[in-house]
Amino acid sequence: MPRPFFFAVMSMSPRDQASVHPSQILFAGEQALPSLPAVDHYAGSEKLIGKALALQAEMGPVFDVTCDCEDGAAAGAERQHVEMCADIVMSGANRHGRVGVRIHDVTHPHWRADLEILIPRAGTRLPFVTLPKPCSAGDVRTQLAALREIEHHAGIAQPIPVHVLIETHGALREVWEIAAIDGVESLDFGLMDFVSAHGGAIGGSAMRSPGQFDHPLVRRAKCEIAAAALANGVVPSHNVTTELRDTALIRQDAARARDEFAFLRMWSIHPNQIEPILEAMRPDFAEVSEAAEIILAAIDADWGPIQHAGKLHDRASYRYYWTLLQRARATGVPTTGAIDELFAR
Repeated sequence: MPRPFFFAVMSMSPRDQASVHPSQILFAGEQALPSLPAVDHYAGSEKLIGKALALQAEMGPVFDVTCDCEDGAAAGAERQHVEMCADIVMSGANRHGRVGVRIHDVTHPHWRADLEILIPRAGTRLPFVTLPKPCSAGDVRTQLAALREIEHHAGIAQPIPVHVLIETHGALREVWEIAAIDGVESLDFGLMDFVSAHGGAIGGSAMRSPGQFDHPLVRRAKCEIAAAALANGVVPSHNVTTELRDTALIRQDAARARDEFAFLRMWSIHPNQIEPILEAMRPDFAEVSEAAEIILAAIDADWGPIQHAGKLHDRASYRYYWTLLQRARATGVPTTGAIDELFAR
């Protein structure tokens, strides 16, 4: 049997190790977190998707656009809506290849048809498919198995990652099992449906701030989702904020999601929300500069221990600083040419 990659890396000479990408050296034997933009922007209509893509073309791939085939499709017009979304994914307006889709949930009669339309037409350019409202890990596996089957028949060689919405009691109960499923890239918290699922036991104030961060049951859900995601190499994605105009409040919500609950990504439902969320998710520029210096010095030292500014650093801190650089890149913070070359690898 082939040796695990961890042992292969450790058996390399220092010179060979220096040429290996940091994500391989620092996370050998583990599943490193995917590098995703810090904002997932939802749009349902062709007009709103077009506006989002125009903004993405202007700002760069610092946010994803998700075409909503669940709430965006009118009843009875599901096929036409999915076909429109597939055409947009394959269009020239999708300049950065960061346009995903949310399909219907596993109880909806059209969910498999969503995939049968989308994958043959647009599977080569889909960065992810979002699965809403699972009530169990089994529901996720059912839709994921269908996705893989349809990919195979369509000749799609690269498996498309899935993002899973945690918004039911059952999904939260099995969130660690869901996070461990191969192919899951992000766990997204569906706050509105989660609060509604409590049948009025949680007040409507928990759907907005500050209640969404203070109510014990909602706090518990956010903590469980983030912990399960991060332990399994999956990105935790925070729910939307209902505030559309007050950019300070939007930024504050995103900052609390990042600083208090360790979410690395957040949904947006209005263009006004994108920049404040990015600002809150961005690491401090001084720390980014320090991280670049430490990683480049680590490479020069063949990933052995170093001293920097009078402090000792080794692979444990290298891991932190490399992920910080990934976060900087995902939020549009400029990095040095040498660091850019590492990401280009």
